Amino acid sequence: MKKVLIIGTIWPYQHGGVRVPGLAKYLPEFGWEPVVLTMPLPGKPRLEYRVVETPFHDVLHFFIKRFVTTSEESTETQLARKVGLTANNPVSQFIFHFLRDIVTYPDIYRGWQAPGFKAGGGLIEKEGVKAIISASPPVMTNIIARKLKERYKIPWLGDFPHLWSQNNFYPYSELRRKFDKRLELKTLSQADALTTTAEPLAEKIRTLHQEKNVYVITHGFDPETENTLPDRLTDKFTITYTGGFATVLREPDMLLAALQELIAKGAIDPGRIEVRFYGTKEDWVNGQIEKYGLSGVVRQYGKVPMPESLARQRESQLLFNPKWNDPQEPGIHSMKILEYLAARRPILATGRYHDVVDDLLEETGAGVCTSSVEDTTKALEKAYQEYLSRGQVAWHGDAVKTGYYSHRAMAGRFAAILDQLIGHKSEVYR
Repeated sequence: MKKVLIIGTIWPYQHGGVRVPGLAKYLPEFGWEPVVLTMPLPGKPRLEYRVVETPFHDVLHFFIKRFVTTSEESTETQLARKVGLTANNPVSQFIFHFLRDIVTYPDIYRGWQAPGFKAGGGLIEKEGVKAIISASPPVMTNIIARKLKERYKIPWLGDFPHLWSQNNFYPYSELRRKFDKRLELKTLSQADALTTTAEPLAEKIRTLHQEKNVYVITHGFDPETENTLPDRLTDKFTITYTGGFATVLREPDMLLAALQELIAKGAIDPGRIEVRFYGTKEDWVNGQIEKYGLSGVVRQYGKVPMPESLARQRESQLLFNPKWNDPQEPGIHSMKILEYLAARRPILATGRYHDVVDDLLEETGAGVCTSSVEDTTKALEKAYQEYLSRGQVAWHGDAVKTGYYSHRAMAGRFAAILDQLIGHKSEVYR
């Protein structure tokens, strides 16, 4: 079996790496043995694949320790006090953002570069690694991969579920973006192929890296979690969301407004419906719930462990997915929508703009997207009437097509690209 070095972080133990666990678990089915190179994992979890952990110097933590003395105030406030200014002073804000941009360049894991390169080189030399995958973020994975590519001349595939300098939600200054763009061009000039999760993101990458082969490989769900023997559904008309909200960009307002209208006109009995939000509790979400007079119907339950989250999805009559509300970024698949495919329960996605979620639900038949309160009201009323007449809302998804979005399918597509990079003919797994 051919070996591939995957450089990245592992979700949920580290920030970012939602790709890595699925790839590492299922690549062996396609002839590739993964070795995951990552930073120290908290809690030393027992994983189903081989992981090599390397230490790193946390430069941001070192910087913060020199200025921050309490957790009761923000870093920005304490830094401003150090220089004799208030936190909202334009000068102190400029200093804070300027220092942040410098300290975290090219990202907060820059102290991982040397140990990551050393460990990766050792694995390539001793174990005959045939190819490299860098899974971003963090972007440091790509810098380590480039150095290894230059040294050992083996194929490198750079994966970008989140874009680098082209990210629409770029968190730093425009000046830093220019430096990041230059570094991105230099770094990825050595990559043999690039991947991302949706065609709108791939189009962005192609405009910057015009000579590169760019492939679209969506995220996936673990097929072991697929609800092939359906769980018993709730007695009430239960609508469930397992995820986070973000003001303006991901809100439940369209759903809440539609529910208010349906209850007010007597189309839905408030005693027979329950709406459950599992995720970080937000005061502003409670404010919206109260605004629409739904305190007895809609409730935030807070975060729950993943097994419970999946169980709540499987028993629900309807699964809710508020889409990312930004017309400039139509390429975002939330991980929740993919978990929902595995749950095999009908999905209601709301959002004002057409995006990849619309395409996914149309392709799989797993649910509907609505773009207005009026459309959401109609979809909810239809589902509720089905619940009243049949005792449940039926799932009409195509099991074969939803299977295209599994970790197994994702790994098969990566394996096909890796095979091509090392000169083997391979058909893309579908």
